[in-house]
Amino acid sequence: MSDDGGGRKNLRMPEDDEVFAEVTDMLGANRVQVRCADGEERTARIPGRMQKRIWIREDDIVLVEPWDWQDDKADVTWRYEKSDADQLREEGHIE
Repeated sequence: MSDDGGGRKNLRMPEDDEVFAEVTDMLGANRVQVRCADGEERTARIPGRMQKRIWIREDDIVLVEPWDWQDDKADVTWRYEKSDADQLREEGHIE
């Protein structure tokens, strides 16, 4: 399947409990510090299904799902590629 090059791509958007976040620091032990769109700084855990398949770096845009019982922690559920993050910025979903 070929991409048309400059067209809009359907991107995964946050579900009920998820929020956009930017990775601000790599903490090690499969954890990252993120700044969420709701203004909170959280420690996010990279789940095992993503650890060796998807590489997360500082300044990446991710979706996180904050924990119900500890609001300062979250799980990373999705990582956007740079082009996808640029599209989200253009459409006004993130700053």
